[in-house]
Amino acid sequence: MKLATFTHHSQSGIGVVSNDRILPLATAALPDDMLQFLQLGDAGMVQARDVLQAGQTGLPLTEVHLQAPVLRPGKFLAIALNYADHIEESGISRPAHQTWFNKQITCVNGPDQPIHLPIASSMLDYEGELAVIIGKRCRHVPRDRALEVIAGFTIVNDVSVRDWQLRAQTFQIGKSFDTHGPCGPYLVTPDEVVDPHNLNLRTWVNDELRQDSNTRHLIFDCFEQIEHLSTAFTLEPGDVLATGTPAGVGMSMKPPRYLQAGDVVRIEIEKLGVLENRVEKEPGGTVIQ
Repeated sequence: MKLATFTHHSQSGIGVVSNDRILPLATAALPDDMLQFLQLGDAGMVQARDVLQAGQTGLPLTEVHLQAPVLRPGKFLAIALNYADHIEESGISRPAHQTWFNKQITCVNGPDQPIHLPIASSMLDYEGELAVIIGKRCRHVPRDRALEVIAGFTIVNDVSVRDWQLRAQTFQIGKSFDTHGPCGPYLVTPDEVVDPHNLNLRTWVNDELRQDSNTRHLIFDCFEQIEHLSTAFTLEPGDVLATGTPAGVGMSMKPPRYLQAGDVVRIEIEKLGVLENRVEKEPGGTVIQ
């Protein structure tokens, strides 16, 4: 099952995708916000499947604007250096332990929305990644039960401002500029994905293939990541976990090839769809509201 957050005639909602249409869950008196929906747990998923099986007419996907599946996740976490080929191109030793950083939730962006080329830097880079969306409040989850707490999977572009990233060990600011967390297009439930550790992942910049890998090359797999994080703190419905990027990032090319205004980044992950965003210059001016 594919779930999506969408806008239609200035009204936002969530729905289940059926072929080329989206069936709004509001027709079943379900929440119109993905975070609230996920907090319903298994009961919400059962009702969403009922909507899908009822075969409503719904809305054509061409008439709605898809947004990030979870607009305001409680946590947006990403793991560093989790593909062997990316570690090799970075010239860093294979990590003995998982290394995580925060992306501020104000960076969340949706499909076809612009990625801003910052005023403060020209070292803008892409990172195509598989992401896990948590579906249940959980703590101390062993690896063999991690699948139970996953609501679904999506695509993330862990956009990075490299000079700002490398100024601090936490990476946080350089990973958190506004618009630098594109997610989507769907939340795809585990039954449809089947094996999250055997999905082809490809990233193009314009028409040039830059990343071409498979999630089987993850060093720490999705289930190990949940076990590790939930040992330290509670994971909650709607939390987004970006699982790492393979080789082919712009920073590691010789010479480095950073994103420019007008570039289009397209990330495709098998069974999850396509996430595409265009780079635009960041609007200037102070904002105080």
